[in-house]
Amino acid sequence: MAHRLDTNPIHIGLGAKAVPQPAFTGMEWYGGYIARHGADGAEGRLVSQHSFTESWDSWEMHPAGDEVVLLLTGEAVLHQELADGTTAEVRLAAGEYAVNPPGAWHTMDLMSAEATALFITSGIGTEHRPR
Repeated sequence: MAHRLDTNPIHIGLGAKAVPQPAFTGMEWYGGYIARHGADGAEGRLVSQHSFTESWDSWEMHPAGDEVVLLLTGEAVLHQELADGTTAEVRLAAGEYAVNPPGAWHTMDLMSAEATALFITSGIGTEHRPR
């Protein structure tokens, strides 16, 4: 069966198990994801794809593991506040990726009209804050 990553993310879990997820419905979707796969702990990974037409209006942080951000289309700047207190800006073009280390607060500004990114995230304990 074929799936679309932009509507149905996939969970990569313990034992390298790949589990297609129900359709993404918004921020509340993540609570259900943790209920379904939280037992995989920090080793579980959510693989998702999102398109953006505006810069992010919030920051997020994943304490349990690295997050890979692969820009598929467009251009963007990934802003990071690292756990050691330093900051970084990573300019991304289509085909380039960056890694958000555990505990790094991050947000994104678009440098093009639209951008699409693929995320590989350790989602346990994810936090958000306003920008």
